Amino acid sequence: MKKITIADVAQHAGVSKSTVSQYLNERFDYMGEQTKRRVEEAIKELGYSPNIIARSLKQKSTTTIGVIVANILHVFSTQVIRAIEDVCNEKNYHVIVCNADDNPVKEKKYIEMLRAKQVDGIIAFPTGGNVALYQRLVADHYPVVFMDRLIPDIAIDTVLLDNAKAATLAVDTFIKRGHQKIAILSPPLQAGVTPRVERIDGYRKALQKQALSVNEQYIVSGEIEDMQVLVHQLFTLPEAPTAILALNDRVLYELLTYTRSNQLRIPEDIALIGIDDVSFASIYSPALTTIAQPAFEMGEKAAILLLEKIHDKEHSNQVEAHRFEPRLIMRESC
Repeated sequence: MKKITIADVAQHAGVSKSTVSQYLNERFDYMGEQTKRRVEEAIKELGYSPNIIARSLKQKSTTTIGVIVANILHVFSTQVIRAIEDVCNEKNYHVIVCNADDNPVKEKKYIEMLRAKQVDGIIAFPTGGNVALYQRLVADHYPVVFMDRLIPDIAIDTVLLDNAKAATLAVDTFIKRGHQKIAILSPPLQAGVTPRVERIDGYRKALQKQALSVNEQYIVSGEIEDMQVLVHQLFTLPEAPTAILALNDRVLYELLTYTRSNQLRIPEDIALIGIDDVSFASIYSPALTTIAQPAFEMGEKAAILLLEKIHDKEHSNQVEAHRFEPRLIMRESC
């Protein structure tokens, strides 16, 4: 079957090829409504489909961006992706989502794949294990925005939470409720994972500011599959904590699983606060006090920053870390 071309559409509609091209590129400034309808009807009647590859080569743009997520299982990640997709859809950009599993090898493969597909830019939750590769992207003036994590000595705009403030809000809330034995539960502490490092540091400083000593046994980190054992070790300490801050949604889920399995009452036996306002927080019994990240606003900011870089690659604004404010949502768990 003969492939329908722009020339076929133009002949069918009784207009020039340039008029059809202007219609396809949504340049309607000097196009009458009747002409627009004729072209639209011709496209439908002929079943014309634009050659995306040819158009990309001509425009030197694929109108596509890549998003490399550290771990797509996190609520924060899915909310950020949704916000990015919303902004890009409005601007007629497509989004390719990749899940790196916090694995630098997977991350490197995804970066190389996205560049081979000639995506116009990348938003990444960087693992921290591909510094040289990101430095090369910067040197090439390739549009990149980091989300959630800072990489030292790399000049790339980053969108992230004020993590120290998030931990401080939690600690101060526990103390106001009469707690002094406050533990913090985290996934593995890795230098490249900014939120974990900054939240632990914020927790330490918040305790010190309240003239409370830091009990190193109360700072617990480990793999998600080991969380049940780690939580049990916390509760079997000679002086067990009376309050626990869960560093993210997956840790909170494991903590709740343990309390339910061991028939611990919240907040009577243990007070809880989780960073990330999980969808079930308000309907769990008791309702869970959380520290919310403005994930949608952060995703929108990352998308806007990237699209600005794509459209003005020579733009020389100073690189910034764009910090967003956490918000305490008081409920019943502390």
